[in-house]
Amino acid sequence: MLNLVMSSSSSSGVARPDAADTRWQAVVARDRSRAGEFVYAVRSTRIYCQPGCASRRPLRTSVDFFPSPEAAEAHGFRACKRCRPRLLRSADPALAAVRRACAFITAHAEAPLDLARIAAHAGLSRFHLQRTFTRLVGLSPKVYLEAVRALRFREGLRNAKRTLAAAVYEAGYGSSSRVYERKPTGGMTPGDYRAGGKGLVVRWAVTDCVLGRLLVAGTAQGVCAVKLGEADAPLLAELQKEFPRATLEPNAAALRPWTRALRTCTEGRVPDEALPLDVRGTAFQWQVWRYLQSIPPGETRTYSEVAKGIRRASAVRAVARACATNQVALVVPCHRVIGKDGSLTGYRWGVERKAALLKAERR
Repeated sequence: MLNLVMSSSSSSGVARPDAADTRWQAVVARDRSRAGEFVYAVRSTRIYCQPGCASRRPLRTSVDFFPSPEAAEAHGFRACKRCRPRLLRSADPALAAVRRACAFITAHAEAPLDLARIAAHAGLSRFHLQRTFTRLVGLSPKVYLEAVRALRFREGLRNAKRTLAAAVYEAGYGSSSRVYERKPTGGMTPGDYRAGGKGLVVRWAVTDCVLGRLLVAGTAQGVCAVKLGEADAPLLAELQKEFPRATLEPNAAALRPWTRALRTCTEGRVPDEALPLDVRGTAFQWQVWRYLQSIPPGETRTYSEVAKGIRRASAVRAVARACATNQVALVVPCHRVIGKDGSLTGYRWGVERKAALLKAERR
């Protein structure tokens, strides 16, 4: 799971359907005329497609939209082998240059890269590349490079033949200290990630809530995962992916107090007691998460306001990454963070759920 998980959807008010609505309608209609404008990615399968794909239609709440294949791949999705979205050509003439830049970054992620070198390869000025790349990919060149390195590092750790040192240098981090600074494995240390939770017992339960299905998992120390979705199987698959070598035990009775409290959260109410947590994170991540927990229900803050709130005004992107790596939805209310223009921006469990949570809290 990439630590920059986000949707390119945004809210544009009540007067007219927003961009995400029109894109979803194109997916439902399998509108081939929209091919090249965007791709849609399905979180349960980790695959992205073009709007006219003939594959089985996914659930709306499982779909994220991205402006280009490169943006979807930067978030850990794979191209559909049926509709082959990478072969599509966009009407935007700048896309070819941006794709050259993406290919160059991917091929040289292990080397020191700066914007000037990437822009020279793409045939654009640094300013033009920065602006165009961000518009078409949804990420700046720097953040895209970090995403490529993080994906490569996690793949290296999953390879039993790779040493930790080899995974570090082959991903382009240069030193292990950079790995602990960037946290490409989320809150877990590289050793914990490679171990996959070996020796850990994780109890889990899935229950109905007003937002669909709610998965709650915990260890003897506290809640370690909270997930929202439409069906049990994808939620359990994500939990298994996060703790591949842990012992996963269904135990609804033991987790009933926690599931009851979290169902209360989905209805916009505050639980009677704070839940214990067993979530690994850096000091910075915990700064952000604790600040999010201090935001009153129904109120929102922008990413820049959160950064200022923890006295790290220049760390807006790092704040966004900390929100994206939040493993315990609702307990750490990242749904209360919005874009600087007031839009809901991305939410790992779907923008619709984010809107519903805020509406319930305000009510």
